[in-house]
Amino acid sequence: MKAFDHSKYRPISTAAMKNRQWPNRIITKAPIWASVDLRDGNQALLEPMNVAQKRRLWALLVKLGFKEIEVGFPSASKPDYDFVRWLIEEKQIPDDVTVQVLVQAREDLIVRTYEALKGVKRATVHFYNSTSTVQRERVFGLDRTGITAIAVKGAEWVKREAAKYPEIAWSFEYSPESFTNTEMDYAVEICEAVMDVMQPTPKNKLIINLPSTVESATPNVFADQVEYFATHISRRDSIILSVHTHNDRGSAVASAELAVLAGADRVEGTLLGNGERTGNCDVVTMAMNLYSQGVDPELDLSNPDEIIQVAGECTGIPLHPRHPWVGELVYTAFSGSHQDAIRKCLQKQQPDEHWQVAYLPIDPRDIGRDYQAVIRINSQSGKGGVAFVLERDYGLSLPRWLQVELAQQVQKASEAQGGEVNSETIHKIFMQHFVKDAQPLALGGYRIDRNEGQDKIEAQITENGKAITLNGAGEGALSAFIDGWIARSGKQISVVDYNEHAIGEGTNAEAVAYVQLNINGQRVSGVAFDHDTVSASLKAVLSALNRA
Repeated sequence: MKAFDHSKYRPISTAAMKNRQWPNRIITKAPIWASVDLRDGNQALLEPMNVAQKRRLWALLVKLGFKEIEVGFPSASKPDYDFVRWLIEEKQIPDDVTVQVLVQAREDLIVRTYEALKGVKRATVHFYNSTSTVQRERVFGLDRTGITAIAVKGAEWVKREAAKYPEIAWSFEYSPESFTNTEMDYAVEICEAVMDVMQPTPKNKLIINLPSTVESATPNVFADQVEYFATHISRRDSIILSVHTHNDRGSAVASAELAVLAGADRVEGTLLGNGERTGNCDVVTMAMNLYSQGVDPELDLSNPDEIIQVAGECTGIPLHPRHPWVGELVYTAFSGSHQDAIRKCLQKQQPDEHWQVAYLPIDPRDIGRDYQAVIRINSQSGKGGVAFVLERDYGLSLPRWLQVELAQQVQKASEAQGGEVNSETIHKIFMQHFVKDAQPLALGGYRIDRNEGQDKIEAQITENGKAITLNGAGEGALSAFIDGWIARSGKQISVVDYNEHAIGEGTNAEAVAYVQLNINGQRVSGVAFDHDTVSASLKAVLSALNRA
């Protein structure tokens, strides 16, 4: 057999669904979120979190608004046990937050788990055993009856130990581990057996958690499995249906979303997707997916940089710059056509209308990102991006013909240096190439007289330091000035386009003028700045003449 041989694998068997309903549904409200960062996320780390890191991550999870947090496996780990005790003894659990602990369906571990929870106000005891065919046959060597007996006995021990602490508000969660590789009729059967012991009611519901312990199929298959379970289990009004998706196929978020469509009430996951193998459902991504569709995620994700910093420092896992929603580069456009579209949309976007900006599915400012990083310039960028950067950082609103010309110069610079060109460099290129109003021609003083709709100008300029007087007439100062230069030089000059605007407000405002001249058949651009628009326009003409 070849080393890379697809024939040794087979597709997962699917649930027998004929009239599936989940494809016709949409998500209109957030699920119940349950963070498993401190348990599943922690046990997946090369170096598990120390006490200080756990406390820091706990504080962040509470701050973000998680109401259910799985805090560890106290019966299997002394650090987890000690952390649970710290939470309880130091009164670190808010009244509206429920801590959750995990335990296998083993008597000694269950007893130890309840000891760890002494003194807590409320808690969820999450017990599990593996149910898949391969686990039954190759790990435990038991048939369905034998595996069900483990689950039932675990439920009896969990219920027995809870009765010893009647002052605590207990809730319970059962997971048929490796649910996705379990026959669906058997998944229902074993959960029915657990419910027979736990006797949930609509007021005291049992959480039944369906984990894709190893993601084995496409998200639609998982949705079918969840809908099959939801429509075949009895006492549906007495359970909270939960899912815990893993990312082995890269679809943990999609699987969780489709599971909610299929009937799941609750989603377990981690911040930024940390977890065993390829990770868990990324709660930040899924919550932001809801947010972008106008659904309240019921988590405060307005400061993702804090989440990234705390999660990164606690887990030692850096965030990819293209991570959905919160990566460093996800709102950045290098492509010229993208930049142009973003710039135009932002100019038209009104504060009181729904968000409609090309290439930006949400307003980056909603999560603490400003527009500084939206458009960045490299050799793939175009005129729109260059213009956006200059307008954003320097207040320069370039006309289109100047955008095109400047973009060519910026692209050359980017290719020469082999990477991104920052805003300061773009501005420097702009000034060096287009603002040439001092040499060889420079403006001194001028006087304008208006008579019967025509302007006459007398302008003092220097050419290589030599004083020259220009006299011209025309409709407006700019036209009169060019008329005077034509008379002096004998060249054919006309104005192709002209723009001007102010930079800043009040007494500190500055005028900038952009002019494009046709000089003997050649188009030449010029730019200049001054405190009044007439002076700026005359200097812009000199910039163009000097460049020519």
